[in-house]
Amino acid sequence: MTNNAWLGQVGDYEIKLLRIFTTVADCGGFTAAETVLNISRSTISVHISKLESRLGLTLCKRGRGGFSLTREGAVVYQEAAQLFDQIERFRGSVNNLGALPVGRLTLALSDTFSLDSRIDLPGILGEFGRLAPDVELDISVDQMTSMEQQVLNEEVDIAFIPYHRRLEGLRYLHLFSETCYLYCSHTHPLAGQTADELSDETLRAHKLVHAGLKPHDAVYRQIAGLNPQAVAYHYESRVAMVLSGLYITFLPEFIARPYQEQGLLIALSPATRRFRLGAAAIVKKTAQPSRARETFLQVLRSRHPGENNHPPY
Repeated sequence: MTNNAWLGQVGDYEIKLLRIFTTVADCGGFTAAETVLNISRSTISVHISKLESRLGLTLCKRGRGGFSLTREGAVVYQEAAQLFDQIERFRGSVNNLGALPVGRLTLALSDTFSLDSRIDLPGILGEFGRLAPDVELDISVDQMTSMEQQVLNEEVDIAFIPYHRRLEGLRYLHLFSETCYLYCSHTHPLAGQTADELSDETLRAHKLVHAGLKPHDAVYRQIAGLNPQAVAYHYESRVAMVLSGLYITFLPEFIARPYQEQGLLIALSPATRRFRLGAAAIVKKTAQPSRARETFLQVLRSRHPGENNHPPY
């Protein structure tokens, strides 16, 4: 395509084409973008061709050599990302002018938090819905490190995480603290051994599955002398691996209790093999004003007044 760049008025159609283009770039190609965009590869190709025609630029290379952005495509991608950000900021500012909060509120949660009675998300959502009935909620489940980055990038308004660290750009609202113990299955070779028998050397002979995160000091001291051989971030997956009889792991007492009561999990040396872990809601300190977010945080603070509590380590 001849490089004769020119773009007139930007309307809804051009923005639609730009969103398709940036999604394709984020996915690394047309095939991967099919599922995200829910349109066929041929339709995506037509949209990209129309965008290139309107801009007078070749935005990407596609073919047997794979997908890649041209130099011009990389610039358009960056500028489009800034355009979308400005549109969202404009939408948020206008939405904040009304009598009631409107717009979208994006939440992200770690696994098990959605129905954790200590958070009472159903009650929080019910009260928030009565205060802000016109706000559209977008809720997802993700890993802690991903959620931290999404909040910092303002892709997520509020995230609920088990926190292992404090990042300078985030504000933390403490929800609760809990104790994590070392567990094995009732079929594991360590089951039935006494605390005196469970030396560091004995434990090192058995595989540990862990969350795969950089831990805080209290967690590191517990894991350092063990034998980490597998990674599973989500508690449900970790429980399954321990129930196989092949692994040991640290779990929050709240998560392990139902399996303990059934005799399926056993705590190993609970007096010494344990650490404290905090749970918190996080928001970006310098996020753009949002009445929906602030209303949700007011509800959250009313149910969890320990915002100024320090993490348990």
